[in-house]
Amino acid sequence: MIHPVSKKYNCIIVEDEPIAAEILENFISRDEDLHLVAKCSDAVYAGSLLNRHEIDLMFLDLHLPVVKGFDFLKKLKNPPLVIVTTAYHQYAVEGYELDIVDYLMKPIPYDRFTKAVEKFKYLMNAEEALLEAADREHIFISSGKKQIKIVLHDIFFIESLREYIHIHTKAGTITVKMPISRIEESLDPKMFIRIHKSYIISKSKIEERSASIIQVNGKKLPIGRTYKPSIEF
Repeated sequence: MIHPVSKKYNCIIVEDEPIAAEILENFISRDEDLHLVAKCSDAVYAGSLLNRHEIDLMFLDLHLPVVKGFDFLKKLKNPPLVIVTTAYHQYAVEGYELDIVDYLMKPIPYDRFTKAVEKFKYLMNAEEALLEAADREHIFISSGKKQIKIVLHDIFFIESLREYIHIHTKAGTITVKMPISRIEESLDPKMFIRIHKSYIISKSKIEERSASIIQVNGKKLPIGRTYKPSIEF
């Protein structure tokens, strides 16, 4: 897949060593696909940045003050992809369990940085591109390095939020980077219907409906004006 020129990936640096942070900032500035949103030196500030901005990539130092890097990462509900920066080799095994994109050992050479970023871009492109309709009972969605199986009858509704979709199912909510129109193409229109630019619902899960609202799994969802004429149950 060709990486689009106009695409900018938002990233943050979480690093308490000023020199190491400056080196990463310099490396990031050389890549036109990366946009540095902010640098921060502790996990608390990093957490607030992740809440306020859509971040695609986090450069994370493991030895942070107060809360350590991996402890911070384990607490995040929907973490961005992560490239770890560290001076210590022994953390690699734990990082694989957390699905880290890559490890950069300090001092970081520029060519090693570029290899890690290329891995990140590959994963982002794969995440955005891959959705496989296996049969009419389930679909597979690729998220990073994982293939997620979703049983269609378990889906309540699908919600779009910026470039992400939240698939609300009986087992919980699955979040992936994908336009809602992409997943709509793979769904059986006999089972699912688009009711709004931000919502697709399972027809069998409707609890209540009116001219402007449909309730699914206890949540009242609006019917978009442009979708009203085409909605049939």
